[in-house]
Amino acid sequence: MAFGHQKVESRRRVLREIAQHGPLPRIDLAERTGISRATVTSVTAELLRGGLIAEVPRDARTDEAARGRPRVDLRIAGEAHLIAGLKVSDVSISLVLIDFDGQRVADHEHPLQERSLAPEALAQEIATGLDQLAVKVGRKRADISGLGVGLAGIVDATHGLVYWSPSLDQRNVPFGEVLTRHLGLPAYLDNDANLVAKAEMIFGEGKHHSDFIVVTIESGVGMGMVLGGQVYRGTRGCGAEFGHTKVHLDGALCRCGQRGCLEAYVADYALVREATSVGGVSLTMPTAQAVNTILQAAKTGDPTARTVIERAGKMFAIGLANLVNIFDPELVILAGEQMQFDHLYADAVIEEMGKSIVQIDKPAPAVVVHKWDNLMWASGAAAHALDFVQDSAVEAVQDT
Repeated sequence: MAFGHQKVESRRRVLREIAQHGPLPRIDLAERTGISRATVTSVTAELLRGGLIAEVPRDARTDEAARGRPRVDLRIAGEAHLIAGLKVSDVSISLVLIDFDGQRVADHEHPLQERSLAPEALAQEIATGLDQLAVKVGRKRADISGLGVGLAGIVDATHGLVYWSPSLDQRNVPFGEVLTRHLGLPAYLDNDANLVAKAEMIFGEGKHHSDFIVVTIESGVGMGMVLGGQVYRGTRGCGAEFGHTKVHLDGALCRCGQRGCLEAYVADYALVREATSVGGVSLTMPTAQAVNTILQAAKTGDPTARTVIERAGKMFAIGLANLVNIFDPELVILAGEQMQFDHLYADAVIEEMGKSIVQIDKPAPAVVVHKWDNLMWASGAAAHALDFVQDSAVEAVQDT
């Protein structure tokens, strides 16, 4: 039993190493993983037989050619599995399809008519979107090996439980089970900001950092943290709820139901709610249009608009400073759809943040802006699911 577990773990380590750094020759795999050459030879033979990796000829050097047989590298067999990822937003579901090597093969945008749905209704919308996504590459939903799902709100990724999300009309929903049952394929949930952190770590601004924080600003405010090269989720699987940290006692009402949350001052719905008296702003107009109208009014001197925007900036600066003081990250990444507006990363906001950071004889963490679109969020969800599909595929490989 112990030997079998050790063998599966060796396969997993070798496969992950090829996925992250391949193509690689067997000798490099042994050096990188610390696994013996004999075991690497055995494990790679099993992975080749299982169709998870493939050999690719390496350009032979003169000394290699002289010895006869050229060396080969090992790569991930992209055709082995298809994995989907999606992000649920207020108005649509953004979906991507990747292969086993993590390469994007298709994407799709599925509109939503309502912002908040019953669990089964949202599952059906996701099913429809997945079917439309698969058709784009001549495949079916049944051909997808796993699905990663990003939701705003408080999500226990370990158990697939959604404590609260603006996309669902109920609380404490075992949405992972609902989706897996409804779709007929494994579904892996996480808070959407965690998935942005995952994507930033793999192919974004955080690729060369072991400790960084991503703050996402869209219809709400989220945060993902990478500590020691791993996404941090807390002991209950729902840590890092930056948008629901309190910045004002008995303050503005947040959509989570509590008062004084940071989100209640800086999210787009909060700006619109507080500035409905500004000329040209209406609760019935598209949110992005309303926010743009408020920002323009603030720039031209409208007192209400200026008050709302300045207060949002100050609250956001305090929140960022608190993050830096608590976690001391190497990097802070501001990401999301609202990065098209600059009021939350204006020089004045970053300067205000700097005033509240503990001062030492070292520079403050860099703050960078990454204007993600929803498909990039969905790519993070797909990368999350890929980890699980890799593990399942390794376990399914037959022993020699």
